[in-house]
Amino acid sequence: MGKIILASSSPRRADILKQHNVKYRVIPSPYQEDHSVTDFSYSFVESLAYNKALAVVPLVDVPSKIIGADTVVVLDDKILGKPKDYQDAFGMLKNLSGRKHQVVTSIAVIDTATKSEKVVSVTSIVEFAELSDEQIKFYIDNYKPFDKAGAYGIQEMPEGYIKGFEGSFDNIVGLCAKTALELLEE
Repeated sequence: MGKIILASSSPRRADILKQHNVKYRVIPSPYQEDHSVTDFSYSFVESLAYNKALAVVPLVDVPSKIIGADTVVVLDDKILGKPKDYQDAFGMLKNLSGRKHQVVTSIAVIDTATKSEKVVSVTSIVEFAELSDEQIKFYIDNYKPFDKAGAYGIQEMPEGYIKGFEGSFDNIVGLCAKTALELLEE
């Protein structure tokens, strides 16, 4: 399979690969994301994942498979990025309360030996329970979700906050393991 490089500093993505016994090295991508885009499209998220992986190619000196990924939370065809501050996080969670939304993770794999490139997106659906303002404040105060798209991490949500989900749990966390492993095997 060659060397595997994770072009991400996300501890959640690293944990997912570890749980599936993937031996990899982390090289955080120097790619600067464009946070001004708020209208959702698969092509936009896929370009972010691809550009993250591509920016790591010159940093690698042995044949490698480089994984880049980007996860977005989508509500009403709008991207909910990482919250700017407490009020932004509160507003995002208030909007998600009692509703279903999509979590889309795009995964790009660039094989520096064969020059092959693949990009795939995986979509999961999450439904929040109806949350009170107190529950939202409790979550923000205790979990500080400022580095997470949509202002939450499903893996740390207190009981009763999430009504249910459809699709890959790993995808909602930040990297669909099944899809990533398939791309690495190809």
